[in-house]
Amino acid sequence: MRIADFPVPDTAAARGALALAEEYHSPSILNHVTRSWLWAEAFATVEGLDAIDHELLYVAAMLHDIGLAPEFDNHTLAYEHAGGHVGVALTAGAGWDALRRRRVLDVIVEHNWPSVDPEQDAEGYLLEVATALDISGARPEALPDGFLREVLAEHPRLALAHEFGTAVVDQAERKPSSAACRLVDGGVVRKLRDNPLEVLA
Repeated sequence: MRIADFPVPDTAAARGALALAEEYHSPSILNHVTRSWLWAEAFATVEGLDAIDHELLYVAAMLHDIGLAPEFDNHTLAYEHAGGHVGVALTAGAGWDALRRRRVLDVIVEHNWPSVDPEQDAEGYLLEVATALDISGARPEALPDGFLREVLAEHPRLALAHEFGTAVVDQAERKPSSAACRLVDGGVVRKLRDNPLEVLA
């Protein structure tokens, strides 16, 4: 398994999602969302999930944390909901129909769920397990070691532990009913620090 096995979709929505991620994310968070997409595609491969909407998965992965950017931070909505609506706006401009636009919102929101049933939402499940790996260090043994190392070398973690930890604590403090509170209460700051990916590259 190599990065080259997973080409970026060549579509207007995918290019737009990458452009937004590059413009509004720090290098650490940009690398995180890129790794999350690659982990998601890799989990699809090792688990035999073939009927995947790869464009949808890419767009959702690249935008799943865009709600943390100050320009898109919503004073009432949780950051994953705010980011999902960025995805809706982007994909409307790319010509997606209403049902598929709703799917990008759902997948982004579900990445912060404790778990997602792959039979109910394969793309939501893949983004959830991918971000659980990249943030909390869940199930690194499920993916080939060589692939983990290649991705980390190409898209290093940099200051992700500090930046994401600070951002999610801020979200939890300002939005006490949001999923960010569950993440903080569940020890996300410690999990970021102790993530085995931090020392694997």
